[in-house]
Amino acid sequence: MKIENIKKEVIQSNFPKSKTLQSDESQGVRQPFLQKPYDEKAKIIELPEVGEEIVQKLDVYQCLKERRSVRKYAKEDITLKQLSFLLWATQGVEKMVGKNKKTTYRTVPSGGGRHPFETYLVINQVQELDKGLYRYLPLEHKLLQIQVGDFSNQVAQNSMGQKYIENAAVVFIWSVVPYRTEWRYTINTPKLVLLDAGHVCQNLYIACEAIGCGTCAVACYDQEKMDQLIGVDGQEEFTIYLAPVGKRI
Repeated sequence: MKIENIKKEVIQSNFPKSKTLQSDESQGVRQPFLQKPYDEKAKIIELPEVGEEIVQKLDVYQCLKERRSVRKYAKEDITLKQLSFLLWATQGVEKMVGKNKKTTYRTVPSGGGRHPFETYLVINQVQELDKGLYRYLPLEHKLLQIQVGDFSNQVAQNSMGQKYIENAAVVFIWSVVPYRTEWRYTINTPKLVLLDAGHVCQNLYIACEAIGCGTCAVACYDQEKMDQLIGVDGQEEFTIYLAPVGKRI
């Protein structure tokens, strides 16, 4: 793209337009849920406490230097403690702050602290867990079991037949609830959501590197089928990114 065209795109971006809009926040509309509600009668799995003893590679320089997209995984389970660490690294809540504790400080940055994502997991080889579909509950640091079963082939087929995904111990599937960001940032939401998704996945890369696992970001998937797999409507919530994880060979 020519420089003059880039300047034109910047000038005509949504940010100047947003100054004339009133956000729902500014109009006193109640803040959306920080986490999707769930049936408290559903099966909830406690996750191990996260501590630095899980980390094999403490040198952040080496983690960054050796970070790669990994598409071959050992036929080996990851532990529940390792999964707990990866979930904490990507969406873990450090504390709740602000009026009525309505803002979360997490291990990843997010525009305005909005954190618009939900984390779904296709579990294939994780110790102490049945194969199936789960959702992470970051406010409690727990897992919600959605459905038991082997979804490894289905998630691979929904990702345009990328076979290596089927061999992962777990597949992270992030959905986005746009209104969490839109409530404050109106028409700037699409840009902020995309930036935030990158923060989350990069944390997964570094966290995997630190514990001897590997991952590979995936943006090539059938939108409708992936939304159906995790049970979202594709409008108010939809799949935005996924990443299989497994032990390095």
